Amino acid sequence: MVFHYPTNGLCDDMTNDSERLIMTGMKLIKKKFVSWFGPWLAYRVIKILGRTMRFEVVNPDIQKSFVEKGIPFIGAFWHDRLLMMPFAYVGNKLSFLVSPHRDGQIVGKGLRRFGFNPIFGSSSRDGFSAIKEMVKAIQNGSDIAIAPDGPRGPRHRLQFGVIELARRTGSPILLLSFSASKKKFFKTWDRFLLPYPLSKGVFLWGEPIYINRDGDRDYLEKMRLLVERRLNELTEEADRYFESTGYKTQDKDKVKV
Repeated sequence: MVFHYPTNGLCDDMTNDSERLIMTGMKLIKKKFVSWFGPWLAYRVIKILGRTMRFEVVNPDIQKSFVEKGIPFIGAFWHDRLLMMPFAYVGNKLSFLVSPHRDGQIVGKGLRRFGFNPIFGSSSRDGFSAIKEMVKAIQNGSDIAIAPDGPRGPRHRLQFGVIELARRTGSPILLLSFSASKKKFFKTWDRFLLPYPLSKGVFLWGEPIYINRDGDRDYLEKMRLLVERRLNELTEEADRYFESTGYKTQDKDKVKV
């Protein structure tokens, strides 16, 4: 009598289990590698790219006046202009709102290498814990940087978080935008802007906007639309900056980083 064992099926199951185990292990290794190497790479790329560029700053005294007086402010810019923002800041203490997701974790760790403090959360009104952390940071003398259409859009639509933060703290919102003479827009939700090496970059600061602590819902919505409109206008101005020859302003200062 001969017994036949179902060895082929058993081997197939063992092979499938092994493949799944290997794939799981590879994903974990890749995740760990990206988590460790990504922030360092992002920091180096931004630093090297910045060193190849020439930057101009329009209305630099707006930021400097608050820094010199030690008054914390809330810097607001669109998510697609994020990359070169570390070069815009001239203060001593900055907390940066970033997404709590994996990409945000990488960005946050990269920004920490610039000496900034990442706060993980959302710029929406629902991001209560993040707003609470930012309020605490401002009370401790830190300036705040926030992309109020992040982390997932809609693009160039202001979420309520920055309005609520300014209302609670009384801190001014300083609008900021960036553009470059040669650049690429990626096909992402925010059309992320990447300046080319050796190009010229420009930072534009807008006038401070204050939010009344006692304003009602209609007032806050009105201010949200105002900040959104002014930031869009500032961004359009930044994108046109190098198209017009002989652009001059009394407050312009040229900075080489």
